[in-house]
Amino acid sequence: MTDLTGLLTAPDRDAFLADLARQGPVSRGTYVDGSPVWLVTGYPESVAVLTDPRFSNDVTRQAAAGPAAPTGLPDDVTPYLLHTLGLYDPPDHTRLRRLVSREFTARRVERLRPRIQEIADALMSDLPEEFDLIERFAYPLPIQVICELLGVPAGDRDTWRSWAADLGAPDLDKIAAGARGLIAYMSRLIDAKRAAPGDDLLSGLIKVQEADGDRLSDEELISLSISILVAGHETTAGLISQSVLLLLTRSLDMGDVSGAVEEFLRFTGVAEIAVMRYTLEPVELGGVSIPAGEAVQVVYAAANRDPRRFDRPGLLDPRRADNPHLAFGHGIHYCMGAALARCEIGIALTTLMRRFPRLALSVPANEIKWRPGMGRALTSLPVRTAP
Repeated sequence: MTDLTGLLTAPDRDAFLADLARQGPVSRGTYVDGSPVWLVTGYPESVAVLTDPRFSNDVTRQAAAGPAAPTGLPDDVTPYLLHTLGLYDPPDHTRLRRLVSREFTARRVERLRPRIQEIADALMSDLPEEFDLIERFAYPLPIQVICELLGVPAGDRDTWRSWAADLGAPDLDKIAAGARGLIAYMSRLIDAKRAAPGDDLLSGLIKVQEADGDRLSDEELISLSISILVAGHETTAGLISQSVLLLLTRSLDMGDVSGAVEEFLRFTGVAEIAVMRYTLEPVELGGVSIPAGEAVQVVYAAANRDPRRFDRPGLLDPRRADNPHLAFGHGIHYCMGAALARCEIGIALTTLMRRFPRLALSVPANEIKWRPGMGRALTSLPVRTAP
């Protein structure tokens, strides 16, 4: 049985995931809290879990809370951590996604494209010869973008970032404190937008709420806004920095940038595991019988290297033509921010390599370290503008 705690500290994440996949497409393991869980690493098996309604995302439907549930958190913050898209099943998920989709559109993302380019160019214009690419570029770019998308004032960015960081802490008191800070802040910002709406996403969501009355509750609106704010910068920052690391350490012919971005998403996606699912009835999956009420963990990072679906999955090929990766999930819970993330990563890589064609690491590659945690992220990426 594999203990997912190993993913928190593994010095070689790829080796850990390869060992896990070798145990079969569906295997028994333990979550980081020691709870038993079914680990799904096969591609077709993962797609089945992500699309079959017998697997539920909603922990409140379980007889007993399973791993990854926000157990032990105070009652005043728990609803805000549960009332979001990723933790809803239909029909609530269908209702909520339809409401959000009215404003979080591809058209809105495309309108933001010139502004993303402006932000990237501005960040590039103020860099020294040596710098940490995460601190100076990969992190501030998506933060500025998501704040402008939502309508978060520039002066508030450092404030909410500290609360957002607390949500990933191992300490329940710290998580609760971070959640309370974000809930109170977002509640005040929503009140301000109601009084003086703008052309931002948050104002649009408020308009949807007012048009549909009780179909979008205050709790859901605050929870959604926090989810977009937090998820919209951490994952994109990780994808930018990890893509740059691959470009600097491997001989790659990027070809079409959009194709290269898809391969980077498959090969080094930040979200290595999915939201926990729970079986609502007995299910046969990958030759294994899973009883009702069991926790099931899809491991995206392993499924994205399943040789039954991807030709030579261990090869990083920016020109890979057939690439239905699961970096943004699959099915009804497919990431709503996928178009924005793709846009940001494409602009970031194109701008960086055009501005600094001789960009190089300023430390040996073996000194680059992964940040401990369930998501794939580097601690830093020291670079210099010329070898």
